Amino acid sequence: MKRVGIVTAVVVSLAVVGFMGCAGGPERDPDAFFTVDFAGWGLQTRNAAPLGGQWADFLIRFPDEIHDIDFRAFSRVTIRANAFNADGEPLQGDDLMMVTVIYDMAGDIRGPEGGPGPNTPLKEFNVGGSMGTVHTRRGTPLRLNRAPEGVLFQNSNAIVRYIEVVEITFHNR
Repeated sequence: MKRVGIVTAVVVSLAVVGFMGCAGGPERDPDAFFTVDFAGWGLQTRNAAPLGGQWADFLIRFPDEIHDIDFRAFSRVTIRANAFNADGEPLQGDDLMMVTVIYDMAGDIRGPEGGPGPNTPLKEFNVGGSMGTVHTRRGTPLRLNRAPEGVLFQNSNAIVRYIEVVEITFHNR
């Protein structure tokens, strides 16, 4: 009976240590956040020329100052954008646009077809639609190991001719 108690204590201890290990990595301040300063960095928030056809790109390159931020401190990202047709009228719904976060602009900026890849730690479909989560207040989980160099927006539907970025915030809640 004594052995069963000892074995149970060891198993419980290992389980506790295992769960604590799952929460490893940098300690994250739950209130920490970083919002991309489009105006301060002189970044374009809307494509100037209409997007041509489905899967057209609207690429935003971050300035070098972004490398001063430790992105390992954030566990989520919220990205909000609006879609417009050729007449500038707002569009709503799923399957209008997608977003990809990019580590290295010289690498593969689109990543794998079905989701994230080595150079694209986030590929989120349905930005702004009811099926997506990246545009919600809570955002979507994201684990970055370095600063991203940019984001790529693509229209998933040819009716989308303009994309306007409203917010990109890295956070923990």
